[in-house]
Amino acid sequence: MAKIYADLIRKGLKTIDDVPEKIRSEVQAILDADSNA
Repeated sequence: MAKIYADLIRKGLKTIDDVPEKIRSEVQAILDADSNA
C-alpha cells in the first residue's frame, strides 16, 4: 500500500498529508530513497 501512495504522490495526485498516519513514515522513506537515487 505504501508503494501505491508513493506512486500517487509522484504523479501529483496525492500529497503526503493524504497518506494515513499509520504508513506515512514508510511512504516518506520510499520517496526519500527515490530522490537520493
